[in-house]
Amino acid sequence: MVKWSLAGAATLALAATAAQAADGKPIVIGIPIGLSGANSVVAPSVVQSAELAVEEINAKGGVLGRKLVLEVADDASGAAGAQKAFDSLIYQKKVDVLISMETSAARNAGLPAVTKGKVPYIYTSFYEGHSCNKNMFVDAWVPEQQVPPVVDAFKAQGAKTYFLIGSDYAFGRGMLGFAKSYVEKTGGKVLGEEYLPMDGSDWTAIISKLKEAKPDALITSTAGGAPNVTLTKQLRGAGVTLPFANLALDEGTAKSMGADAEGVYLSASYVTGIDSAENKAFLAAMQKKFGAELRTPNDLSVPEYEAIYLYKAAVEKAGGTETAKVLEALPTVSFTGPRGTITMSKQHHAPLTMYLGQIQKDGTVKVAGTFKDVDPGEQCPKLQ
Repeated sequence: MVKWSLAGAATLALAATAAQAADGKPIVIGIPIGLSGANSVVAPSVVQSAELAVEEINAKGGVLGRKLVLEVADDASGAAGAQKAFDSLIYQKKVDVLISMETSAARNAGLPAVTKGKVPYIYTSFYEGHSCNKNMFVDAWVPEQQVPPVVDAFKAQGAKTYFLIGSDYAFGRGMLGFAKSYVEKTGGKVLGEEYLPMDGSDWTAIISKLKEAKPDALITSTAGGAPNVTLTKQLRGAGVTLPFANLALDEGTAKSMGADAEGVYLSASYVTGIDSAENKAFLAAMQKKFGAELRTPNDLSVPEYEAIYLYKAAVEKAGGTETAKVLEALPTVSFTGPRGTITMSKQHHAPLTMYLGQIQKDGTVKVAGTFKDVDPGEQCPKLQ
């Protein structure tokens, strides 16, 4: 009798899974992203990475026999646009999951819809940390992983005084707040800390204050993309040559900046020069798919690619797309991709190998240091 019950339950479970696969209904991945606004410089590379992941997975039969499809919505890189994009994807497009990099302003504006709509959300952007929601997982870096390599490198070069410049919103202030505390903790001094509105483009007054302060090193944290370009161009135009690290700079944006980016330091979980079979295969596949239209893969686009594979693994372990079961599976699955093996097992965040790099004349990144499996620290202690 017991044997019959167990077998019957197993048969029913297999039948349910088979029926789900047989109905042909695709799994819909929503990507709210800044196709306009501050993130418009880097957003196309993120979409390209997502398109490659979906193409690869579908070519091998999809997920539990179901194809993946993408729904992309422009959040304009800000709060107002994000509310519209999240609402559209969750309530109108009925997506099964949200997987995307966004500004912190956009993420924060969209989270209420994620909670109300009861969808999983994998956030693939590096950010200021400590954003906690039971439906959200993060496969990108936080300050505890990214800032120390930069400050330690400048300290080793003899820097004792610093000037901080950022965009005036959660990410800019969060990153530079952590940088300031780490500088002071390691014996340095911050001579100035200045911010420009997120959509601002004239850094002249702030650069004047920087030059008056005469620090040993400069650390910036902007809204990424366009603000990175305008700030760096104006710094170079003003003759600023001191050691300079940009906490919001990705390799793709650096290449678009040309000679202005030469010498700038960055700290990242991904650089194109990672010497692994997985990264080489990824870069070759991206080149084959997009050719001359390829946007340089970077520390914002690669986590997107890997997150889609992490979601695939979670759905397969959960036996379907039911949110509660997927959320239970997400911290237990892993994927080995361009950045190595990624698992979001630490309070909904991921230990990551970090690279300290310096931009070269041709826009490539020369790796100056590698830091294995850096822990994200206590991000969301209530979300174990």
